[in-house]
Amino acid sequence: MKTYNDLLHSYHKELEEKDIPAATLRLFLFELCQERGIDLYRDIDREVSKEFLERFESGMQRILQEEPLAYVLGYRWFYGYRFKVNGDVLIPRDETEELAALILSVIDREYAGKEIAAADVGCGSGAIGLTLKKEIPSLKITLTDISAEALEVAKENAKALDCEADFLCGDMLEPLKEKDAKLDILVSNPPYIPQEEVLETSVVDFEPHVALFGGEDGLRFYRILLSGAREIMKEHGYIFFEIGWNQRKNLLALAEQYFPEGRAEVFKDINGKDRMFQLKF
Repeated sequence: MKTYNDLLHSYHKELEEKDIPAATLRLFLFELCQERGIDLYRDIDREVSKEFLERFESGMQRILQEEPLAYVLGYRWFYGYRFKVNGDVLIPRDETEELAALILSVIDREYAGKEIAAADVGCGSGAIGLTLKKEIPSLKITLTDISAEALEVAKENAKALDCEADFLCGDMLEPLKEKDAKLDILVSNPPYIPQEEVLETSVVDFEPHVALFGGEDGLRFYRILLSGAREIMKEHGYIFFEIGWNQRKNLLALAEQYFPEGRAEVFKDINGKDRMFQLKF
């Protein structure tokens, strides 16, 4: 019977041939152990159970087909919280955690002690909106998505995280307009990849295209959001987006077009790439 150490040192050749980082195997094995309360390094020379080995081997075959690890596991950690993910939702990225942190810092600075309303438009798994709610329980949060399947995933995550939230199914701002919403904060990580951009197999073959592509120039949904935001927001508020690394100039121009009185800024992520858009108006 194989030990955990055997599994830790397996599949290296296959991973290298597929150009998949060896760290993917280590992380997968670590997560499987965590799920079962096993200390991987304390029990490194212990034999694995038949059930564990089958789960590991099955998952590795999916990984070798370049399926994202989060889908193989069925979840992704985000801001310290565990979010269910599947093929109906985009996998939350590390960069998006930075967007959540930016929003939380603004709320702490500008809205301390106040009751405020926010919406996460195109919420997918609910990672951004539910994280904001977990960190600031008094926040009134609404999550919207055009995909009923994605919204079901978000609802499951809300239940698992013991989060109270409103859920609306519809296209971008439309369900918020129908509810006559008046928000202090609007946040969205919309599809922003240009239609013809070439993506990695693990992304284009497994993640939902409706959550990836933002029209010919990648800006389609930003235009929709900025052009309609005044209808669902209070007189003064904040708009936050995640953006593509090369979209800074275009987003600032759109902000100037629709909110000439506002102050728009773009912040870099940990990798030094333009990633977070903030508009105060």
